[in-house]
Amino acid sequence: MEARLDYFATPTAGKALKYFMSAGKEVKDSPLPASTRELVALRVSQINGCAVCIDMHTKDAAAAGESPVRLNLVAAWREATVFTEAERAALELAEEGTRVADAAGGVGDEVWAAAAKHYDEDQLGALVILVSFMNAVNRLNVISRQPAGDYVPGTFH
Repeated sequence: MEARLDYFATPTAGKALKYFMSAGKEVKDSPLPASTRELVALRVSQINGCAVCIDMHTKDAAAAGESPVRLNLVAAWREATVFTEAERAALELAEEGTRVADAAGGVGDEVWAAAAKHYDEDQLGALVILVSFMNAVNRLNVISRQPAGDYVPGTFH
């Protein structure tokens, strides 16, 4: 499969993405735990069917020491016993934040309260930005059919 578009080769998209990707770096530098960031990025990408992001976040998480069992169970996190309460709260917030079109109420109060129980305001802000950022990146990649499989861990870090 070949990408429909090379964003960085086009003047407008290239400029816009330079600034857009800097937002992702801010989230990476946030106090949100790295393992939570990768699990959330992976789950959002799974929901959106973004193969290139699934490839990237699976490989980056594995390179950072995440276990294959946890990575393989992210899609079924509700039934898995390998995630902490805090991670489960973040994954649920990520799912509801990703599926806003499917759920008229958006992120429910119970889901928000569960996340707020485990993360301070700065971490919650980073989590919300991460979910929003990943949804946008997923759409950029899916629309332009960016191919997956060749990602080298650490390329964007």
